[in-house]
Amino acid sequence: MKRPVWIACCALLLLMLQQGGALAVQPGEALADPKLEVRARALSTELRCMVCQNQSIDISDADLARDLRVLVRERLTAGDSDSEILDYIVSRYGEFVLLKPQMSLRNALLWGTPLLLLLVGGLVVFKAGRSGKRGETKQLDAQESATLEDILRRDG
Repeated sequence: MKRPVWIACCALLLLMLQQGGALAVQPGEALADPKLEVRARALSTELRCMVCQNQSIDISDADLARDLRVLVRERLTAGDSDSEILDYIVSRYGEFVLLKPQMSLRNALLWGTPLLLLLVGGLVVFKAGRSGKRGETKQLDAQESATLEDILRRDG
């Protein structure tokens, strides 16, 4: 393959793999005030698309994500603070809408339970292993020794 064609193919491949340029915000959604638009974009990156689930509403093309972007911008133009907007959206859609959930007792329990179970399981295995090593062997009494000798003579 000639060098210019190879370079063009590589450049095309890199453009296709690039993820940063495909933001879903439509030109009609953008706010006229650049400061508010920056806040809206920042808030949009913190909110999960409930349809796509692993994308922020800033990059999702789903209708629900578009509705959430519009809602964020409406609340910004109404004068709400960032935390008020997030609280409002969480009250409507639940905490799952946040890409980075706020720390709460429920979250601590959610993240702490597997660690706690792992520690308890490790402690149980450790204790079971140590108790097996300490066990003393019981000496056979005269009758048991005679029976064992009898069995060994028959088999051997």
